[in-house]
Amino acid sequence: MKFAIIGAGAIGGYLGAKLALAGEDVTFIVRGANLEAIRTHGIKLIDAEGREQVARNVRATADYREAGVHDVVVPAMKAHQLAAVAASVPLLCGPETVVVPMQNGLPYWYFQRHGGPFEGRTLASVDPGGAIARAIDASRVIGCVVYPASELVAPGVVRHIEGERFPLGELDGTISARAQRVADAFVRAGLKSPLLDNIRAEIWLKLWGNLVFNPVSALTRATLEDICRFAPTRELAAQMMAEAQAVAGQLGITFRVSIERRIAGAEKVGAHKTSMLQDIEAGREPEIEALVGSVAELARLTETPTPCIDAVYALARLLGKTVAKAG
Repeated sequence: MKFAIIGAGAIGGYLGAKLALAGEDVTFIVRGANLEAIRTHGIKLIDAEGREQVARNVRATADYREAGVHDVVVPAMKAHQLAAVAASVPLLCGPETVVVPMQNGLPYWYFQRHGGPFEGRTLASVDPGGAIARAIDASRVIGCVVYPASELVAPGVVRHIEGERFPLGELDGTISARAQRVADAFVRAGLKSPLLDNIRAEIWLKLWGNLVFNPVSALTRATLEDICRFAPTRELAAQMMAEAQAVAGQLGITFRVSIERRIAGAEKVGAHKTSMLQDIEAGREPEIEALVGSVAELARLTETPTPCIDAVYALARLLGKTVAKAG
């Protein structure tokens, strides 16, 4: 299959390298140092044991028209960066092309092909004005939850830390042949890619932790184990998760694990800095809206009280503004 990976950062680089090493046709849509590095040397993947592999059978370009039509398009940047490339995605699409967005948090397409009273509604927190939804036809989209952890350590060089799961699912809950083809390609690349009939429930399960631990860690400069072992922040985490669970419940979502088990899982990860804390320390714009603002928006939509989430959201937004001003 022909894959166009927009972005060659931690996740896009990891996925593209795995696919290319398995023999898939991969084109990276990238700019700057990453573009030059991949054009010259291919993309290097360092696995969790330190072994290195280089995929040289890849293309890299900054020109969407030059890249041409692909079977699968994977926008692999952070949620707040998606709007900047959305209008160019159709240049990579033919009649049968599918788009697999890979962003954390609640996706811009959440209510597309959803059914019910909110069908087609735009999430203003992640897609202000609906520009992304207008640019990328919902009929093309296959949902995905990204579980691997990796990092871009140099231009064209990705280190995989842990995790291999990329669950996929059609937005309307069907199990389709096209989603199966994408999943099969991921599996050939050594990844785990189960097809789900409720991709939104899986999105909520991952978001449940990100909603809490990302902003709290950024605000306190604390690691996961620090937050979970300090009684007041552990209680705050439980309260925020209970509020999010109530919001999700209003939308028909149930969680297959308990709040305490989810917190215990985060504690076991240990002295890990969340992505939002890493962004704050590096002076980068954090993913506040997709991870926290979107849940606050759905709370208002469903008339569900979320006082703890709202308070943390306000503080995280101010932190983001402070970092941006300092930069």
